[in-house]
Amino acid sequence: MGPPKPKAASAGGADVDGLVELFKTIGLAQSKAAEAAKSPKSAAVLKELIQRHDLPGKNLDEKQGTLMAALATQGGRLGEGERSYVLNAILDGRLKSTDQVNAAVKHLDSHPLPVDQKEFDRECGVGYSITPEELYTKVTEYVSSAAVSGWNNLGASIGALKGTPELRWANPLELKSSVERAFTERFGSREAAKAKGKEVKKEAPSKPTAASAAPAPEASTSSVFEQGFLGSLHKVGENPQLHEHLRQAHLEFTKGKVHTRFPPEPNGFLHIGHSKAIFVNFGYAAHHGGHCYLRYDDTNPEKEEARYFESILEMVRWLGYEPWMITYSSDHFQRLYDLAVELIRRDKGYVCNCTPEEIKANRGGEMRGPRIACAHRTRPISESLAEFQKMKDGHYKPGQAVLRMKQDLEDGNPQMWDLIAYRVLETPHHRTGDKWKIYPTYDFTHCLCDSFENITHSLCTTEFIASRQSYEWLCDALEVYKPRQSEYGRLNIEGTLMSKRKILALVNEGYVNGWDDPRLYTLIALRRRGVPPGAIVSFVSGLGVSTAASNIQVARFEQSVRSYLENTAPRLLMVLNPLRVTIENIPDGEVVWVEKPLHPKVPELGMSRIPFTKHIFIDKDDFRTVDSKEYFRLAPHKTVGLFQAPHPITCTSYKTDPATGEVTELICRLEDGKDGKAPQKPKAFIQWVAELPEAGSPVRVDETRIFHRLFRSDNPAAVEPDFRVDINPNSLEVVKGALVEVGFWELAKKAYEDAKREGKERTDAARANQATNVNALASDDTPVATSEQLVGKECVRFQGLRVAYFALDKDSWVACLDEKEGVKPGRREGDYIVLNRIVSLKEDAGKSA
Repeated sequence: MGPPKPKAASAGGADVDGLVELFKTIGLAQSKAAEAAKSPKSAAVLKELIQRHDLPGKNLDEKQGTLMAALATQGGRLGEGERSYVLNAILDGRLKSTDQVNAAVKHLDSHPLPVDQKEFDRECGVGYSITPEELYTKVTEYVSSAAVSGWNNLGASIGALKGTPELRWANPLELKSSVERAFTERFGSREAAKAKGKEVKKEAPSKPTAASAAPAPEASTSSVFEQGFLGSLHKVGENPQLHEHLRQAHLEFTKGKVHTRFPPEPNGFLHIGHSKAIFVNFGYAAHHGGHCYLRYDDTNPEKEEARYFESILEMVRWLGYEPWMITYSSDHFQRLYDLAVELIRRDKGYVCNCTPEEIKANRGGEMRGPRIACAHRTRPISESLAEFQKMKDGHYKPGQAVLRMKQDLEDGNPQMWDLIAYRVLETPHHRTGDKWKIYPTYDFTHCLCDSFENITHSLCTTEFIASRQSYEWLCDALEVYKPRQSEYGRLNIEGTLMSKRKILALVNEGYVNGWDDPRLYTLIALRRRGVPPGAIVSFVSGLGVSTAASNIQVARFEQSVRSYLENTAPRLLMVLNPLRVTIENIPDGEVVWVEKPLHPKVPELGMSRIPFTKHIFIDKDDFRTVDSKEYFRLAPHKTVGLFQAPHPITCTSYKTDPATGEVTELICRLEDGKDGKAPQKPKAFIQWVAELPEAGSPVRVDETRIFHRLFRSDNPAAVEPDFRVDINPNSLEVVKGALVEVGFWELAKKAYEDAKREGKERTDAARANQATNVNALASDDTPVATSEQLVGKECVRFQGLRVAYFALDKDSWVACLDEKEGVKPGRREGDYIVLNRIVSLKEDAGKSA
C-alpha cells in the first residue's frame, strides 16, 4: 500500500468567494484569483494592497495583476512603505516580471526605506540593457570555458547563463538565440548532430554488455571525463606506493584498466547529490573501458535496513549504470580485523578506555585546541592485543573501549589525531548476525577496502580532503597497496534538504508522504515525480566536474529537465480546468477524426487520432466575458483557433450559474466557411478535447498533482529555530477533473511496454555480466538485478500541450497497462488516473496575453 493520498489545500466559504471576485478586479483570471485566495496570509496582504491603493480603478492588465499577487506572496514581511515602493514600481512599468518583483522584495527586506534608487534598479534589473553583440560575447566565453560538449547541453547551458548576475535580466529569447548560434558555430548544425548521433547509435550497441558492464555515457558527456578535474587524474599505476611490488601486484590484477567504486552507506535513500557521485564513478570507469564496483559500506548495523540496500541498486540501475560487481565492506570483516591486530603489533594502534567525552577533550575539544595524549597511548603492545581480544569477545559495552590509530597528535590535520578504528556495538549485523561484537569505522574501513579491491581512482567529494592524509597513512602503516584519493565538489540543490535525518523527520512528522514524495529531492522521489533518468545524467554532465561545490538553483535543475523533455516527450491535448463548449452548427452525432503528430519535430514518436465533435472542452482560463485589445483568446463574439482542429470557432453566447455567476458553458460557431463568409484568421490557438464517450474521449484524470517548492528559502537548513518553520504550506496543489485527449490510452500502453522490453534486455545483459564476475564473498541476501527495478508507471510521460509535463503516478491504477492484447481506448472498472506534474512549461507570451 502506498502513502496516503495528499489532500488539496482548501479555502472554501463566502469570504474566499469574495476575495476571488476582488482579485479579479486587478486583471487576474478566475483560476489565478482562486490560487491567490488559497493562502490566508498572502490573500490578506493582496486585499490590503488593492484597497489601500485603489487598484481596481487603475485598469490593471493580467500581467500587472500577476505581479501584484507575487508581491503579496513574497512581500508579507515588508513594511508598508517598502511594499508601496514595489507596488509603484510595478505600476510605472519599472518591474515587468515576477523575477524582478521577487528580487525587489528580497532587496528591500534587507535595505529598508529610504531606497537607494540606483542600487534598487541594479539589483532588480530595472532598465537593464545589453546589446546583441555583448550578449553573444558573454555566451561564447561561457561555451568555450565550461564543460559544454554538444547540443545535449543546450538547455543546461541556457540555464547556467541565465543564472549569472550579468545575464540574469537578459531577454530569454535573445539569450536562447545567442546560445544556439554559439552552439552551431562550435558543434555544427543541430540537425547534423542528430544525424551523427543516429549513425553512432547504429554502429555501437546502446545496451549494456558483459564487456562494458554499464551503458556507456552519451558522446556528449565524453569531454567531462577528458577535461578539467577528471581529465587531469593520474594514469592507472601512477599513484605512489611504499613498495614497488605493491604496484606490480596492482597492475597484474587491474590489467591497466580503471577500477572505481560507488560506496554508499545503506542507512537511507539516495538523493540528487548522489547522482553526481554515481555519474562520476560509473561514468569515469565506463569512459576508460574499466569497471566500477557498487560497494555497500555496511559497518554500522544500528542504522542499516534491507530496503536501503535494494533501493541503492535500483537507483544506480535506473540512472543507466550496471555494477561490475556488488560488494560489501562486511565481506572483509575478518581481513579488516586481522589488519587491526597487525596495526597493534606494529605499535600503530592501541586500545583506549577513555569515555567519549574524554577522547573529545583530549583531541582539543570544540575549539580544536592543544591535544593531550591518551593515558593508554603508551600501553604495551601485548596489553592492547589482549584488550582488543576482550573487545571482540564481548567483554566491553559500547563506549567502554575503542581501538585507536597511533597517528600524529602534533599534526595540524584533525584527521591525524588518533582516529578511532574499531568500536563496540551490540546490534546484530544483517549479514554476519551475532558473530561480531566490534565493528570497524569508516576511517579504518574505507581505504583498506579500496586497497583490497584494487581501486585505481578513489573519487570522493571535497569534505574528505582532510581524510586523504589518514587514508594514505593507514595504507602505508600496514604496507598494503595505496589507492589515490581525489576530491571533487559535491552537488547541492538550493531550497532543498539533503540530510537523511531531516528528511526522516519530514516523513515521520507527516510533512511529506514518504521518502518518495515528489516534493523531495531523493532519487526515488524524483523518479516518482516523472523526471527521466537521462535528464538527471544530462544535468550532472552539463555542470561539469571540478573541485568547486555546485550550488544549483531549483529553477536551473528544472530547466535542464524541461530541456530534456522538450524533444523526448510526446504531446497530448489537455485541459486542466474544463469548460464545456457546444458548437451549434455541427450536427448531433457528427464526428471528424483528426490525425495529429505526437511531436511536431520528432516524427519517430508517431501519430495520435482524436475525434472532433459538437461538444468539446476548453480551459476556463482561455475564456473571458470581457474582451480587450491585448487579449487574444476566446471572448464573446471573438474567434480563436483550436490546435490541429479543422476550423476556428467564434463564441456567440455563454451560460452562467444563476447562483454564482460562473460561466458554465459556451455556445460557439464553427468557422468552416459554409455560410459563405471567409473565416476570420485567428490571432491565437487554444487547446481542447472532444466529448465522444463511445471512443473513450475525453480521458478524465482523477487527480493532477502540482508540486511547488517545499521550502520558502534557498537554505532551509539554516533557518531558525529549524527547517520546519520554513515549510511552504501550499507546496501541493491537487486538481480534480482534468481532461486529456483519447490518445493517452495508446501512448500509456506503448510507453509501459517499451519500458518492460528495455528493462528485460538490460537485466539479461547485467545478469550475464555478473555471472562472469561473481563476487566470491557474495551471499544470498545480495540484491540482484531485476527488470522490475527499471519499470514503473512514471515511464508514462507526456507534455500536456500548453499546460506542463506530466507522468503517471504510482498511486494510479490503469488496467490497460497490464492487458496482453492491444489497447482499447476507455476506462476499465477500477481505473484511477493520477498525474504528477514533472515541470512546468516555459512562460508563453501568447498564453499570458
